[in-house]
Amino acid sequence: MKTHASKARRFAVGSDAFTIIECLVYLGLCMLLLGLGTVAFYRCFDNMKGLRRNTSDITRAVNAGELWRNDIRAAARTIQLDEADQTIRIPQKDREVAYRFSDMQVFRKTGVDAPWLLLLSRVQGSRMTSDPRTHVTAWRWELELQAARKEARVRPLFTFLAVPESGNPP
Repeated sequence: MKTHASKARRFAVGSDAFTIIECLVYLGLCMLLLGLGTVAFYRCFDNMKGLRRNTSDITRAVNAGELWRNDIRAAARTIQLDEADQTIRIPQKDREVAYRFSDMQVFRKTGVDAPWLLLLSRVQGSRMTSDPRTHVTAWRWELELQAARKEARVRPLFTFLAVPESGNPP
């Protein structure tokens, strides 16, 4: 009987058990760590969405630039640039291809009577100019996309160069 009574006395006075305050402190620390982990997860998730949007914009711009370069290379006659209307007309063997920048968008038209089709949206600026060289005239397209965020680290600027295969002057 003495052993049982001494064990009961030891649990009541000793420090072998957790108190309710210690349990609350451990629960509070767990909740703090879970909260910080959740905040970090959502910050990474937002950055991932921004990166996906940027890669999509870059892919669209590069594809549009390659299409423009192919149209310039296929020019059969003198390319006409209307700076006031921000339109470039590229006469080819069987049709005329035109590009226009308007309302923060770049449009493309294949054929005189064809409708304007949206090529790029969310464009901050677009400028197509001739770039005379020694023996040929190159064409330059400077394209700036709108930044997805104001605090964007990378400014989405592109420059495409192309030379008509015939080397026609402007």
